[in-house]
Amino acid sequence: FSFRKLWAFTGPGFLMSIAYLDPGNIESDLQSGAVAGFKLLWVLLLATIIGLLLQRLAARLGVVTGLHLAEVCTGGLGWFPRIILWLMVELAIIGSDMQEVIGSAIAINLLSVGKIPLWGGVLITIADTFVFLFLDKYGLRKLEAFFGLLITIMALTFGYEYVTVKPNQEKLLQGLFIPYCRDCGTPQLEQAVGIVGAVIMPHNMYLHSALVKSRQVNRADKREVREANKYFFIESCIALFVSFIINIFVVTVFAEAFFNKTNADVNQVCVNSSSPHSSLFPNNNETLEVDIYKGGVVLGCYFGPAALYIWAIGILAAGQSSTMTGTYSGQFVMEGFLNLRWSRFARVLLTRSIAVTPTLFVAIFQDVEHLTGMNDFLNVLMSLQLPFALIPVLTFTSLPSVMHDFANGL
Repeated sequence: FSFRKLWAFTGPGFLMSIAYLDPGNIESDLQSGAVAGFKLLWVLLLATIIGLLLQRLAARLGVVTGLHLAEVCTGGLGWFPRIILWLMVELAIIGSDMQEVIGSAIAINLLSVGKIPLWGGVLITIADTFVFLFLDKYGLRKLEAFFGLLITIMALTFGYEYVTVKPNQEKLLQGLFIPYCRDCGTPQLEQAVGIVGAVIMPHNMYLHSALVKSRQVNRADKREVREANKYFFIESCIALFVSFIINIFVVTVFAEAFFNKTNADVNQVCVNSSSPHSSLFPNNNETLEVDIYKGGVVLGCYFGPAALYIWAIGILAAGQSSTMTGTYSGQFVMEGFLNLRWSRFARVLLTRSIAVTPTLFVAIFQDVEHLTGMNDFLNVLMSLQLPFALIPVLTFTSLPSVMHDFANGL
C-alpha cells in the first residue's frame, strides 16, 4: 500500500460522491429525520453500502475495459435498447439538475433574507454553470480540488448544525445498526423509499465508469489493473464515508430537534424569536412538515440566525457541487450512446435550459411549498430510473468476454 499512489488515484470517487450530497439527498435526509426520527438511519446505511458496491462495479468496468458504461452498452446492445437507455439516463440527469437549481435558488433566497426572490435565484443558477466551465479549462485535478473544497464546506456547515443540536448518540447508534421501525406507517415507508432513490443515482454509474479513465493504466498488465481497481475502491470508500457522515448530520439534527413537533410548537418559538418567517407555520396541532426552505427557517428560530445562514451556505454548496457532475454525466452518456461530441458549453446550455424552464415557472407562479415539493417527485423519478442503470452495469461486469479475469462472479 502506498499513500502516494492513493493520492494519484484520488479524485474520481470524490466527484462521484457529490451525487450523494445533492439537494435531493439533503431534502430526503431532513424529512426522514422529522417524520421518522432516528428509525430510518439503517436504511441510509444500507443504501450507501449498496451504492458503494455498484460504484465499485462501474469503476472496475472503466478500468479493465478502457470504456465507460455507455460505450460498453453501445457495443453490446442493439439500437432500440440503446436509445431507451439513453432517454432514461437523460431524464435522470435533467431531474437531478432540477434539484440542483431548486436547492441553489432556495439557498440564495435565504442568504439574501428574501430580497432575491426564488425566480431570481433560479436565474442566477444559469450563470454558475459557466463558472465551472471556466474552471474546467484549468484541468481536471484543479476541478477535483475545487469540489473537494465544496464537500469540506458541507461537512463544516452541517457539522456545525450537528454540534449545535447535540443529537442523542444512543438513539443514533440504535437507529443505524438495528433495522426496525416501530409504529411506522405510510409516511415513514415513503421516506424509506425516498432515501434509496435519493442516495443511489442512476447516472452516477455512467459517470464513475468514465471518470476513472482520467488515470493512465496499462491494461495489458494485470497487476497494474488490479492495483488501479484497489486504489479506486479505497478512494470510493473514503469518499462515500464522508458523504454518509454528512447525511447522518442532517438526519440526526432534524430527528433530535423536530421529530413529533407540531406547527403550533414551531410557530410559538418563531414568534418569540421575532422571525419574519413565523407565518410559514400555522398555529395548529398538525405534525410539522419540513423541507429545505422550512428546515433552514426552523433552525433559525430554534438556534439563532447563524444556524439559518450556515444551513443556507451548506445547501448552496450542495447545489453548486452537483452541477458539474451532471454536465459530465450528460456528456459521457451522449458521446457513448449517440457518438455525438458536443462542447461542454453546448451540453450545459441544453441540460440547464431544460431544467430551468419548469423550475422557473413554478418559482414565478407558485410558492416555495410547490418548489420544494418538486424535490419529492424528482426523488421518486430517480428511483424509477435505477433499473436502467443497474441492469447494464450488473450485466456487463459479469460477462467473462468483457471483463476476462476481472468478471464479477456473483
